[in-house]
Amino acid sequence: MESFDFNENSEEYAVQDKYRIVICGANSYDKKYYFNKKFDNLPTNIKEELHIICVLFTEECGGVFTISFTPFGHIEFDTQHEEDDLFYDEISARLLIKEIRRKKREMLDALSIYFRVTFLHQNPADLIEDYEEDEEAADHV
Repeated sequence: MESFDFNENSEEYAVQDKYRIVICGANSYDKKYYFNKKFDNLPTNIKEELHIICVLFTEECGGVFTISFTPFGHIEFDTQHEEDDLFYDEISARLLIKEIRRKKREMLDALSIYFRVTFLHQNPADLIEDYEEDEEAADHV
């Protein structure tokens, strides 16, 4: 797994993501996958799932796709493409991100809790309680 520059020419992107921590990403132009070594202690099956998500996303939609944490521990998906990329499908990208969020919700919630406990030093009991309350509220809608 090699690292790559997600978008070396975009100052705006760098400022926007200044405080985000990228977990992983894939680049359809270079055919590369990146995994942040700070997360090496994640279970192998989670790392494999993230790898599959990133690579399949770029295979289906093109461009560059990253999964990152905000400073508050929320998971963000980001997709970018080169200006002259006529094959990039923005509509499919948006739909696929919604589908990933829906189908992988449990894993994404667990990743968020992991990040908030490990890096932000938040109390795991409080976080699990918050997620259980959110699930109950979603079940009643």
